[in-house]
Amino acid sequence: MDMASESVGGKILFATDDFFAPAENLIKSDSPCFKGHEYTEFGKWMDGWETRRKRIPGHDWCVLRLGIQGVIRGFDVDVSYFTGDYAPRVSIQAANLEEDKLPEIPERGIRTGAAATPEEFEAIAELKSDDWSYLVPMTALKPGNPASGHNYFLVNSQQRWTHIRLNIFPDGGIARLRVFGTGQKDWTATDPKEPADLVAIAFGGVCVGFSNAKFGHPNNIIGVGGAKSMADGWETARRLDRPPILESDENGILLVRGCEWAVFRLAHPGVITRIEIDTKYFEGNAPDSCKVDGCILTTQEEEDVIKQKWILPAHKWKPLLPVTKLSPNQSHLFDSLTLELQDVITHARLTIVPDGGVSRLRLRGFPSSICLLRPREKPMMKFSVGFKANP
Repeated sequence: MDMASESVGGKILFATDDFFAPAENLIKSDSPCFKGHEYTEFGKWMDGWETRRKRIPGHDWCVLRLGIQGVIRGFDVDVSYFTGDYAPRVSIQAANLEEDKLPEIPERGIRTGAAATPEEFEAIAELKSDDWSYLVPMTALKPGNPASGHNYFLVNSQQRWTHIRLNIFPDGGIARLRVFGTGQKDWTATDPKEPADLVAIAFGGVCVGFSNAKFGHPNNIIGVGGAKSMADGWETARRLDRPPILESDENGILLVRGCEWAVFRLAHPGVITRIEIDTKYFEGNAPDSCKVDGCILTTQEEEDVIKQKWILPAHKWKPLLPVTKLSPNQSHLFDSLTLELQDVITHARLTIVPDGGVSRLRLRGFPSSICLLRPREKPMMKFSVGFKANP
């Protein structure tokens, strides 16, 4: 997941210079493009962050707040289309800052043609970003192809990060900065009486297997906020094994053999009490029906079953939601079957029949203290959590 993207709440807080193109372009969710004949009053229009040719001491840099705060696995510094004016070198620093202790940073507004003011330098100086940890030391960039200038950097850190400082040396342009990683929530600060979305990508939930993702990855459906369009959901190809003439049972559910599925590792093991399945925007391509199952796996068991492409014995899966009819372009709320069972799970599987698209999946419940750091023995008791069911 791109933790810095504007689509998940990433925000540019400061940039030393935005003369040709503002730093906000760095965190656009779409890929960069090129318009050969388009100019602004300041020069060539570029889809990225581009500073003026520096004629004073120092180098350019910017600071951004991650939309999803957590563990960073790697970066993509993309210089696509900046063939003659890309930044030749970069370094990347990071910090874990407490939100309630941050100084007030002036809103940036429209920045093209501008440089940071003394007041903005003074405000950002309170973050002491010069002292932040280096995740990428000063490194030369490669331009690559004009339309594909990706520079990938792996990160070996288990720390939680909230803010990034991108340094360019000395000046130039960057099309996009992708910050790949997984969300991480402070579960000790969670209200034990309030259900949390245990599969949310912002908290650390992630898709670990799926059958088909022709038009959209399942990670989309556990994303931040509501879906913005069909492109912001999970959508499969049409199954070719559909019968020539469709029939349904007495409950109106289609009688078909095929299905599609996606498996998610929860952000925290827990008891699921409420399930939301949203088909917003999927008006002509929503699934006919769905079901949700859960299981409990150790880290090693997960690794093994991923290699087996999620061929897991049927008895491992516990039903959270039986086969249920879905409607197009609608949010569906269900009580989980674990309201009675109170079974802890670590993974959930959403199955849709026969195919189609879903915009959001929310699995609300209560985290458990179960530990999965080592292979477990067969449990002799169920884990119970006190809660009040939603009306």
